[in-house]
Amino acid sequence: MGNPHAVAIVGDIDQFPVAVVGPLIENNPLFPNRVNVEFTSAIPTPKGHIPIIRQRTWERGSGITQACGTGACATVVAWILDGLLPEREAIVRLDGGDLHIHWPTPDSEVFMEGDAVKVFEGTARL
Repeated sequence: MGNPHAVAIVGDIDQFPVAVVGPLIENNPLFPNRVNVEFTSAIPTPKGHIPIIRQRTWERGSGITQACGTGACATVVAWILDGLLPEREAIVRLDGGDLHIHWPTPDSEVFMEGDAVKVFEGTARL
């Protein structure tokens, strides 16, 4: 994934204190170079539909972010390794939008599809 990630499954993700717990995990001695933290939970989906995972992200050095593509990939891989996604794919619902993540086989790359959206424009005086 490029960056180190820690994925946690939590209960009520929208009430979970990401701003409190995120920095505690990010700066834990288990992660000497710090770590991005994904807090996740399943969203009920009808049988036969792609599973949906809700994710809130704490990025090392930045705090809460709207989205994290590598974090969404890490989340799906973690859920697959935990036996929670037998179909090996999911929609990851981030504050900034949905990503479709697919990991076909353990020796393949992880695939991500989603919209690219402009969220900021500015100028800088150098």
